[in-house]
Amino acid sequence: MSKNIEIADIFDKIADALEFKGDNSFRIGAYRKAARILREYPEDIEELYKRNEIQKISGIGKGMAEKIIEYLTTGKMKKYEEATENIPEELLKMLEIPNLGPKTLNLAYTKLGVRTLQDLERVIENGQLANLFGMGEKKVENIKRGIELYKQGKERIPLGIAFPIVEEIIEELKKYTDKIEPAGSLRRMRETIGDIDILATGKNIEIINSFISLPSVKEVLAKGDTKASVIVKTNNLQVDLRVVSSDSFGAALQYFTGSKSHNIKLRGLAKDKGLKISEYGVFKGDEKIAGRCEEEVYKALGLVWIPPELREDRGEIEAAMENKLPILIEGKDIKGDLHVHSKYSDGVETIEEIAVAGKKMGYEYIGICDHSKTSKIAGGLDEETLKRRNEEIDRINEKIKGIKILKGMEVDILSDGSLDYPDKILEKLDFVIASIHQGFKKNVTERVKKAIENPYVDIIAHPTGRLLSGREGYEIDIDEIIEYASKFNVVLEINCYPDRLDLNDVNIIKAKSKNVKFSLGTDAHNIGMLKYIKFGLGMAKRGWLTKKDILNTYKWEEMPLRRRIR
Repeated sequence: MSKNIEIADIFDKIADALEFKGDNSFRIGAYRKAARILREYPEDIEELYKRNEIQKISGIGKGMAEKIIEYLTTGKMKKYEEATENIPEELLKMLEIPNLGPKTLNLAYTKLGVRTLQDLERVIENGQLANLFGMGEKKVENIKRGIELYKQGKERIPLGIAFPIVEEIIEELKKYTDKIEPAGSLRRMRETIGDIDILATGKNIEIINSFISLPSVKEVLAKGDTKASVIVKTNNLQVDLRVVSSDSFGAALQYFTGSKSHNIKLRGLAKDKGLKISEYGVFKGDEKIAGRCEEEVYKALGLVWIPPELREDRGEIEAAMENKLPILIEGKDIKGDLHVHSKYSDGVETIEEIAVAGKKMGYEYIGICDHSKTSKIAGGLDEETLKRRNEEIDRINEKIKGIKILKGMEVDILSDGSLDYPDKILEKLDFVIASIHQGFKKNVTERVKKAIENPYVDIIAHPTGRLLSGREGYEIDIDEIIEYASKFNVVLEINCYPDRLDLNDVNIIKAKSKNVKFSLGTDAHNIGMLKYIKFGLGMAKRGWLTKKDILNTYKWEEMPLRRRIR
């Protein structure tokens, strides 16, 4: 579905360009919304076009639909060319730098002649940027840090971008292979990916030729008898495919999955046993004793199979030696999603449409968590609208059987730590998620602690506030928050949205050690985003979580919410 991403990127660039030029109209938000819908939409936009159904996408109006069709039929979009006219391409790329807004960049461009990243770094170092009106040292330091993050981000690929690319390639190649699996940090479900590696077995030439001929391939970098490397159209990413023999597939999969530190420790263990382990198998002298599957590779070393998500040399090998690995949570354990936005705030679908989609996924319940009134930009609900929404949920619960719609809310934590609704409103909800959406540098730790003290707060959403696309997160002492959550039996969310994945695996491990429980929430703003549960599941596994650690595995009536156990 590379066209979905291509067009979404174009809409985002139009919005960037309009902001850069000082356009303050509603159009910027409209392009941002259209980009988000397309990026998350579960169907291929080209297939919808063939069926003349583009305007059926909820949230895409006639004007946006016409622009999509224009791009699909001509490969160009007139509005993009108009919006970006007279803006150097390098400047558009610089809008991806965290903490550098279009207005600031425009100021640097017009007043200081900044046209490249090198120009920007120069005016930061010589103090010219800080001397501009409305700037100052603190703001410039934030931009400087943003440049560092921007450069780091160019070296690694977010999981949310890499995963669907690999899924699509594997699906295309399945018919040509006996076995095919992703490897590397993607298989370990790391939040960012260094390289995209795929392993396969079967007829080498047929697999390699099929791979380099895929519609998603933009350029072939290398082609051999057992390996090929290509650049795909989405984000110009490099993907490597290796074809290995069937009797070495398990050894190769283990080796190329990594991590490096995990593999180094395995090699040391093998050496202690008089064995040698490589991508070709486990050997005792010249005799190959294992390699066909991963289980036999680990067994040859005296270990039970270790799930890929745990392979980071964080005690998993020692636990495997003693047969004490946890039974990790699996997708089949999930009974519902606890963070979904409806059309009442900034979601795309109605509550009924969300319920139907959740039921199709086999869920027993789905938590509708619209934004509260202070989040005006996200269509936050005032008390009267919230009441109407809750009444609608009651009606739909009567109408649709087999799934329960939960009355949740994502309630803003205000500047003084109070919540956006009074307790008399909160107590009528099934559960409450509290979150920070403004004032990221204003006494965040104390504000979140005060929210945790509120008896009607059940869950803290995206606790660190980080965005992988370039925001470090709040100025928050997460260790202190974990201690406080443990003390008050408040749940910490693992936000599944691939640009968040917050809490991350390191903080999950810390919180688990304090007996904190967790929730999985996709933060879905359209039903296509419900599939993001798999990314949160990956973080949960990397954090060594079991079924009992996560609210979503409990039946609604048995869920250990704070309001039930206090």
